[in-house]
Amino acid sequence: MPMDGQELSWIEYLKTVDAPTLSNAIELLKVRPRREGFTPLQVRALFPDFGRMCGYAVTAQVETVTESDEGEISRFIDLQRAVEQSKKPAVIALQEIGGYPDYAAHCGEVMATIFKRLGAVGLVSDCAVRDVPEVRALGFHYFARGSVVSHASFRIVRAGVAVQVCGLVIRPGDLLHGDENGLLLVPKDVEETPSRGRCGSVAGGPFNGMGSQRRLFDGSLA
Repeated sequence: MPMDGQELSWIEYLKTVDAPTLSNAIELLKVRPRREGFTPLQVRALFPDFGRMCGYAVTAQVETVTESDEGEISRFIDLQRAVEQSKKPAVIALQEIGGYPDYAAHCGEVMATIFKRLGAVGLVSDCAVRDVPEVRALGFHYFARGSVVSHASFRIVRAGVAVQVCGLVIRPGDLLHGDENGLLLVPKDVEETPSRGRCGSVAGGPFNGMGSQRRLFDGSLA
């Protein structure tokens, strides 16, 4: 699904802002409690040299080691269809609902390749990933707790539902931003500000002359 020019410019602008500065600006806007909206230290960028990741969440709950049911291939198709139909760029967000999460790998080279071809730029997991060198070569972001070697009995349980990644609730369509400092969720009130005239100027762009919000991002507390 193509993005219109305003959405693309908003994403591209956010990619010029590091995560701590963006977090500071969101705090100044007072749209949520300061203790909310970001992941803990366990979730980290495995490829910090890629720079900032920014995109719209496509979510699923998964089960990797334990086997509550036999699993259905149609659920993989549901997730892939959700990625295809989502706003772009997309970011996959997966929550493990089975046991033994420290053994759970949620993505590897094959899935990352499929997701990227469908318009995703990265994946967020509350567990592990694998095929790290191969996925690095794809230029696909990984935000996870680490890596393990086996995909075990990985299956999609349900797609397109709210998930919780180490305490951060992520819903389909939520805007995620992450870099080497961590991952945060951009509140919808902030995301929608360009259309309401609250977003600040970007030279030559659609935000030019639209108020003071840009100064919050550019001048927020260190």
